[in-house]
This record gives sequence, structure tokens and C-alpha cells, in this order.
Amino acid sequence: MDWLKRLFEPGDTSHPLAGGSIPSQFGPDADPATLPEPVTKRVLAITHNPVLHRAGGRTVRDHFRWNDPHQLAALYAQDVREASYGYANYTVVEHLVVDDFPVKADGFRYDERSYLDAWRRRQFHQPDGVDYLTLVRDFRMIERVSDGEIDEVWLFGHPYGGYYESIMCGPDAFWCNAPALKGTEQAARRFVIMGFNFERGVGEMLEDLGHRAESMMQRVYADVPVNANLWQRFIRYDQTHPGQAECGNVHFAPNSIRDYDWGNPRTVASNCDDWYAFPQLTGARWRQVNCSEWGNGDIRLHHLWWFRHMPHVTGLTDGISYNWWDYIVDPNRV
Repeated sequence: MDWLKRLFEPGDTSHPLAGGSIPSQFGPDADPATLPEPVTKRVLAITHNPVLHRAGGRTVRDHFRWNDPHQLAALYAQDVREASYGYANYTVVEHLVVDDFPVKADGFRYDERSYLDAWRRRQFHQPDGVDYLTLVRDFRMIERVSDGEIDEVWLFGHPYGGYYESIMCGPDAFWCNAPALKGTEQAARRFVIMGFNFERGVGEMLEDLGHRAESMMQRVYADVPVNANLWQRFIRYDQTHPGQAECGNVHFAPNSIRDYDWGNPRTVASNCDDWYAFPQLTGARWRQVNCSEWGNGDIRLHHLWWFRHMPHVTGLTDGISYNWWDYIVDPNRV
């Protein structure tokens, strides 16, 4: 469990884990005999980080002192690997840095003057959405996926870059926290384009992945009756299922009463520990929990806590894998 100690720099005394205390509720180390063989997913990363000549030749990221996309990518990959008990291993095979703003779906493209003016006035171009098909074409995403060079794409950009948190491409693509991207059906297989904002941190990147996971698992269990639907059981929280909370969802911890309410000290009964024993669910590992379980409101810690509770072992029942990460990292398995 040393990975939790590495989440924050040693000098970050404001963080609850700064003293090196590792909460047991982040999950026991799994029995290696139960774990599936790890997989490696190859990533094309693309960062739009234009130079602002009107701001002394600094890039937009340096000008606003935003985060380093290369570091974000490395930390995110580490978090996903540990959250999946070593199963999901992302490797960035190429990280392109583009000295330009991405073009919007309506043809608009910021230049440095218009972007700095928009930032100063807090009035940004609408519609905000990026032209995904131009990105797909310019960076040969379909060809590279079809040739087996890459498995997914990570876009890093400035605020109001126009990216969805995730969007799926390829044949029979489906909702992945965004409508499927039409015009990409000729790809040999499905793939996901993630959209990350380098103003934000790794916690928000995990949130994007969390919504992707919700889309995947909703699809996997779409035809399973409610009384046998393990996904619907996993995401129960007290506000919607009083006295029956399990692990909640990305926005709602077991005790949350509103979106993003990860710091609520309210105590509720939860059966969350049952999921560490999957598939041996008893429905009887109830105990009282509150925000101290998942980081007292820290977005990154809550999401790691949530992911660590997901089924992650070998086996299947009725054609559904006991390792939900199969589906989260590979839309072709859904």
C-alpha cells in the first residue's frame, strides 16, 4: 500500500495522508492467485499548448501556471494501475505538443488575442465543442488504432478547449459520457478519446475515468434484472437507498446528499466492505462510515477508494467478467 504515500509530495502537510498513515479501507492487497493477467494499453497523448507572443513568448500553460501534462499523464497512469490492483497499465507511446488552439466544431479557433481577452472577460466562445473529426483526421487516430499502434487517445488542453471528458469512436460505438462520435465507424475497433484539462489535477482525470466506467458498466448490465444487477447494487448510496448504501457512484459517496459531497461527515450504514470479497458477497458486512473513509472531501482519494472497491478478480458468471476493469479499459469487451 505504499502507493498511497506517493500520492502527494512529502512536504504537503495539509493532506490527511502526509503523516504516512494508510487507511485500511482503501482495500487489502489482493491474493495474486485471484488476479487476472495485467494488460497494457497504448496511448497517444496530444497537448494543445500554444505560445503566447503577447505574453512574453510563454506557452498558455506557463502563462497561467497550469499543470504539466506529462506529469499528469504519469500520475494518472500510476493511479489507474494501483486502483485496478495492477491490471490496467497505460503507456504513452507518443506525446505530441501542438503550438495552436484546437478548432471548434463551428469552425472557430482562438488565437492568443481572443483567448486572453476571453479569459479576462470570462466570456468564452459558444458553442464550446471541439471539432473531433478534424482531430481524428489530423492525428490519424483511426489508422493508428486499426494498425494496432494505439488503443486510446488522451487530449490535454486549456480551459474551454471544448473536449468531452470521454467520447467513443469506432464501429457500433455507444454512449461514453458523450454521444458516440459519428464518422469514425471505419475504424477496425472501438476506442475512447479522453479529454483532460491541465488547469485541473489527477483527481479530475480520475473523475473522467469514473464517468467512463459508469457508462461501460451501465451498458454491461443493461439487460440484467434489478434483483440480480450487481452494478446497480454497487452504486447504491443512502440518499436514494436509505439504510442500503454500498459504494455509491462518482459524484455520490455512500453518505452524500448532493453532487460532489465527498466531505460529508454524516455517518450512514454501508456494505462497502463486502465488495473486497467479491464474488463472495454476503450482503452482511455492514458498518458505519463517513467521509473519513475516502479522504474527507479529497477528490482524488474518493475516486481511488471507489475504484478499489470494484470487482477485479478472475472468473465470470452469465458471461459477465468478475473483473470490471476488462470493460473500463477496453470498450470492445462491452
